[in-house]
Amino acid sequence: MLKYILFIAICLSANLLVAQSMDPDFKSLLDSIDKQDVPQVYVKEFNELNKNEVFVLDVREEEEFNVSHLKNARHVGYFWFDMRKVYDIPKDAFVVLYCSIGTRSEKIAWKLIKAGYKNVYSLYGGIFEWVNSGQPVYKMDDVQTSEIHTYSRDWARWVEKGTKVN
Repeated sequence: MLKYILFIAICLSANLLVAQSMDPDFKSLLDSIDKQDVPQVYVKEFNELNKNEVFVLDVREEEEFNVSHLKNARHVGYFWFDMRKVYDIPKDAFVVLYCSIGTRSEKIAWKLIKAGYKNVYSLYGGIFEWVNSGQPVYKMDDVQTSEIHTYSRDWARWVEKGTKVN
């Protein structure tokens, strides 16, 4: 329990660091997302977690996931999300969800919270912020790639690093 309290405190203070290093227009976009009161975890804090204790859920569509995803992420989708896809995750487990920038992950995270999951977080800035921060992404065969699915040509402007695919 103490590790979760410390983690939450770190996440809250990290907003200042993120604000200083992120493109102001991208940060403005992220701040405008309709929040569902889901706690957020920032890239730096996520990297400090013991990944063996975290369930990482990718809520993008399968085509996006197949281009690249975070290591060991489980694809659960958005449009066809079904709670049966997370049946094996304990309700007190640490769960981090992500999508492109955070809109879809917020909505699915809220569904998990309403279903009784207690430690649910959305990755701030999604996979775009992950890649922009220089973090690795992987193909289906666990081979690192520079490719990132940008959701659409309009959204591609928010990806600063990597090879854009849409």
